[in-house]
Amino acid sequence: MENSVNKENISIVLVEPHIPENIGFVARAMNNTGLRHLSLVRPKNCDLSRVLKTATGTSIDIIEEMKVYEDLKEILGPFQYVIGTTARTGSQRPALTDPRSLAAELIGISRQNSIAILFGPEDRGLSNEHLRYCNTIATIPTASFWSLNIAHAVLIFCYEIMMASRPQDEREIPRLADRFELEGMYDHLGEVLGRIGFLNPQNPEHWMLNIRRFLSRLPLRAREVRVVRGVCRQIEWFIAQADKDHMEKKD
Repeated sequence: MENSVNKENISIVLVEPHIPENIGFVARAMNNTGLRHLSLVRPKNCDLSRVLKTATGTSIDIIEEMKVYEDLKEILGPFQYVIGTTARTGSQRPALTDPRSLAAELIGISRQNSIAILFGPEDRGLSNEHLRYCNTIATIPTASFWSLNIAHAVLIFCYEIMMASRPQDEREIPRLADRFELEGMYDHLGEVLGRIGFLNPQNPEHWMLNIRRFLSRLPLRAREVRVVRGVCRQIEWFIAQADKDHMEKKD
């Protein structure tokens, strides 16, 4: 089956950008590569006069249609696949892919799923809290000096997506669970695992981060999320029955 990346289903999301000119440069990078959807989350300075100085020509159309949000979790709710970008790696934030490999994966995923690519503030990038919502984490390989201007980073990702937009043979990925469904599952799972003593009460978020990484290796469909929550409900039922039996024996 002939397929390519569906760029209409891809959004660039800038989290807490500080410099208005960088927003304009990002719009130009997107315009150069055929992406149209730009969103900002809690921009520190969104002076449109400064933004428009660098978003020249038809890039202004992207700025005019740009959306601004106050809450990252709110904006990510409708997306089925979320990508976090980072230059800093380590045990808490392993780089699982790079722009070229990611673009190839998006060929199938983008057909029926909305995708968000997150870029963090210019001075420190995405935090661990931001990355917890991501299905995968991507980094741009560099020779030695790893710091890139945010617009340069966006351009590299968008360029690889543009190249992967050329028709090619690839498997289509069905609709995945969106962030509302996934976060509901993780909340439910965390509550149940806490009740049965699986999570360390001193640091439950650390254990849940490992579970999130494990379940994010294969993007979950909505029905698979329902299966996990069904298992959680069954565990809750057994806990309730055990408590009931215990009370009856005491009586």
